[in-house]
Amino acid sequence: MKNRDRLIFLALACFVSLALGCYSKSDEQSPVKPEDRSEWIALFDGKSLDGWTPKFAGYPVGENFRKIFRVREGLLEVTYEDSPEFKGEFGHLFYKTPFSHYIIRAEFRFVGEQATGGPRWAFRNNGLMLHSQAPESMDKDQPFPTSSEVQFLGSDGEILNRMGNACTPGTHIVMDGELIEEHVIQSSSGHFFGDQWVTVEAEVHGSGEIIHRVNGVEVLRYEQPQFHDGTLLEGGYIAIQAESFPTQFRKIEILPLKGNRSIGHDGRSPSEEMDEA
Repeated sequence: MKNRDRLIFLALACFVSLALGCYSKSDEQSPVKPEDRSEWIALFDGKSLDGWTPKFAGYPVGENFRKIFRVREGLLEVTYEDSPEFKGEFGHLFYKTPFSHYIIRAEFRFVGEQATGGPRWAFRNNGLMLHSQAPESMDKDQPFPTSSEVQFLGSDGEILNRMGNACTPGTHIVMDGELIEEHVIQSSSGHFFGDQWVTVEAEVHGSGEIIHRVNGVEVLRYEQPQFHDGTLLEGGYIAIQAESFPTQFRKIEILPLKGNRSIGHDGRSPSEEMDEA
């Protein structure tokens, strides 16, 4: 090989190497173009519940029933150490800002034992409520907000559960052109045991497509989240759950996407472009 050709070859090799180094796994798995992304925003600051509002069934908005939601050693905890008996006080912790187009990512794990009286289906169960109604719009005794949920569901020696299912409290979704009215739509994920950390992500495009990923792998895809009357959900609030099983979060962050808009309390009508959270 001549010196000139060798130099050209080396230059091309360096270019390809640099290009591959800039191409990440997340780029490969997400259809979102880089120019449509902004910056990741930490919804949990690792120190406090600032920006979050609790709502428990049977209690007014803002009352953190027996301090079930708390921050300790840099983790956002759902803990029942001061409330060992569960009597239907289903809780949710809402972030202050509504979103419509975004990627939400949470790193969490299940720990400890379920509170006495917790339902069997709530064993190692939590989730991200997407396109949720505002906590202020919920009835005092309402157990779950109207929303579309990315379900966190661990397994044990008796039952094998899928992680990243879709749940539809008060809503329906569409898959492959068909309206789905079942409450739980199974994902294709594997099974997760014990107290291992898991990363669950949802890519949300308003009333369009929603994609669930578990540890970077797509496990479910659907579209057109809607109320039972057929009205599309354009966006709404994000919340985590307290359903009787202790859970720890070490990171909750969001990446607003192009087209992100502020949404009203019920998720029905987008308004003007939202400010950065």
